[in-house]
Amino acid sequence: MRMRDAFGLYAGIRPVKAYPNTPHRLADPRAGDIDLIVLRESTEGLFWSRRRGEVIDDREARETLVITRETTEKLFDVAFQLARQRKARGGKGCVTCVDKANVFRAFAFFRKIGSERAALNPDIAFTTNYVDAQALDLIRRPWDFDVLVMENMFADILSDLGGGLVGGMGMAPCAEIGDAHGLFQPAHGSAPDIAGQDKANPSAGILCAAMMLDWLGEQHDIAAMGEAARRLEQAIAQGLASQRLRPLEFGGDQGTADYTRELLALLD
Repeated sequence: MRMRDAFGLYAGIRPVKAYPNTPHRLADPRAGDIDLIVLRESTEGLFWSRRRGEVIDDREARETLVITRETTEKLFDVAFQLARQRKARGGKGCVTCVDKANVFRAFAFFRKIGSERAALNPDIAFTTNYVDAQALDLIRRPWDFDVLVMENMFADILSDLGGGLVGGMGMAPCAEIGDAHGLFQPAHGSAPDIAGQDKANPSAGILCAAMMLDWLGEQHDIAAMGEAARRLEQAIAQGLASQRLRPLEFGGDQGTADYTRELLALLD
């Protein structure tokens, strides 16, 4: 969180994508079609109050939620750019603003800014949803969504829900993007409980590398980096589909090292 603040990494991009032969928690056959992004504002919202909150006389606690126009405009611009890129690859081309605008003025402000940026991007559909309804819809019909934009705390919660829908946090990559810098890490963190045991599913870390290559390619206009990113993503999808990749997380027989060696063979 300190790095997000120091480098202005306001856009947390968290893909939620179903891969073959991974646990799909929903019985509906359309669960295999889940492919969306939770776009998390990562420097403001309720997390802005970290280390600023107060407990008054051991009888009352207060935290402050902050939404600024400057950051929110940039966040929605990233959302529309992502939706446009995904539409070019066959995606839905839709941005959904997720908020609690019916209760809080800050979220009504967030939605208002989203609507303003939507007017500048008429080629991309724009919808809105209250966060409680969105939680319901992620269980009921997650395959209908494309890019979900939301405040820091809401996205922190719903992105984990999304990871659970597509097999677990071992399939949950994350990119933290700012105007000049990017940070790429699995959304689940470092899993210290299994450190050094050759048990971790490296899929999320490798998908983070693909996201990094994609971002670097765009930043420096190097098409080969984007092509390398697609190769990594396709190798994981094909390896899981053919069961050449069998991570322990999903009951397979491949630890971190064996999985990685097999993926390198697929890329060779």
